[in-house]
Amino acid sequence: MNRKGEKIGWIGGWLGGFIWLILLSAVWIVQGKISNGMMGIILFIFAVSLIFMLAPWKHPNTKYWKLMLPIYSLFFISVALAIYLYDELKNVGLTWMSLLWIIPCLIPFVTAGNRKWNIDG
Repeated sequence: MNRKGEKIGWIGGWLGGFIWLILLSAVWIVQGKISNGMMGIILFIFAVSLIFMLAPWKHPNTKYWKLMLPIYSLFFISVALAIYLYDELKNVGLTWMSLLWIIPCLIPFVTAGNRKWNIDG
């Protein structure tokens, strides 16, 4: 059975979650913050590598939560790094309450976490 849609969803969804990082890195480079931009680019490349290395069709007997955990971790590290490089939450225009937006990001982790590619396909 061809599961092309699920593969596109895995790759496209995760890439969509990290696209802001490459755009922010480009902005930093244009602003002359080369080291910030290069850190962002390196994180983005690492994220893309993880997305493809941890694809569920490459690990069909592994639960999704185990495959998503490293990518989620890198995502939250990227967010924390971006906030740190801007010096503080207030400089980015965020408050501590803004961190509640993390909750919707975790929905796929909860809803699909116990599935496996082999069993659920």
